[in-house]
Amino acid sequence: MTFDEMAVGQLLPPLQLPPISRSTLALFAGASGDHNPIHIDLDFARSAGMPDVFAHGMLSMAWLGRLLTNWVPQQRLRSFEARFVSITHLQNAVTCTGHVVEKLEVDGERRVRVSIQSANQYGESKVLGEAVIAL
Repeated sequence: MTFDEMAVGQLLPPLQLPPISRSTLALFAGASGDHNPIHIDLDFARSAGMPDVFAHGMLSMAWLGRLLTNWVPQQRLRSFEARFVSITHLQNAVTCTGHVVEKLEVDGERRVRVSIQSANQYGESKVLGEAVIAL
């Protein structure tokens, strides 16, 4: 889709993910090098006052990145930021969504700003973010 065809409010194709499992967390820990026991060790999580382990924040951000790069090639990404608003628990089935909030031009390059988020199957927001994409 071109810049001229793009409209404020346009939705990105959603990214639906399977429920988070212990295997998901172990695989992400290995791939990312983030072996914080709060994400993979039930006894440690309980000693920290949590009922169970929970997903790495960067796993959720990686999924938002995948939402974006499923929509446009990675080289069009100009900025990408996120803030973590709540814990993503085991068995949460995350859906990543986004929509265009602004069309702009920067140094002659046409871009769109998109609002992005991940939420669980109950509609609870987990990560909120924003990205700027060149079109």
